[in-house]
Amino acid sequence: MSDRPLFESLEGLRGTGKSTIAPMLAAAREAVLVPTVPLFYQPLRREVDMRENVEARMCLYLSALFTAVDDIQRHLAAGTPVVVESYFARCLANHQALGARLGVTLPPDLPQPVTYQLVCAEDERRRRLAGRDKPVSRWDGLGEDAAHLITDAYARFPMHRIDTTGLDPNQVIEAILAADTQGAHHRADTEPVGAHPHLLPPVPRHAEGARLP
Repeated sequence: MSDRPLFESLEGLRGTGKSTIAPMLAAAREAVLVPTVPLFYQPLRREVDMRENVEARMCLYLSALFTAVDDIQRHLAAGTPVVVESYFARCLANHQALGARLGVTLPPDLPQPVTYQLVCAEDERRRRLAGRDKPVSRWDGLGEDAAHLITDAYARFPMHRIDTTGLDPNQVIEAILAADTQGAHHRADTEPVGAHPHLLPPVPRHAEGARLP
């Protein structure tokens, strides 16, 4: 059994429960929840999100992630478990699906999380999104149009599916805590995410017609 502190990431489409589950998982693990878009990035994030340049947006989010890595490494070095709500997989999968043409090779020594892909039935995911009270950005809309492409891109990353359909948040946490984080997960992590420049080639775009929020 490894003595390394656990590093875990939640991935998935909008409406699958990442923002609800992440702080609950951190509490259950007695871990630090590290924001992957640090606070001082937020004003620039809002400005870039109002523009239409997908490569500029991708670079901003990559910069934020690399900045967050410094905090992640510091906590892990101190023996503190870390949870993040999405990591490099989300940035790469989303922006490639949205048409970014940047070739990205991530450094092989980045901290590699045990990653859970939250999924749920599409009708339930749509209901959750409809019940939200926060505004929907242009990028959110584009992401919904490209949801199938994002899902395809996610399939290229080592992740462990957690089906949240019909589950309340506590049940989702139970499913995650019951997962094997020592066996198959570590084997999945032996190939660093993004280690190859062509791991995520551009994805061609085409048109297509009281639980987790």
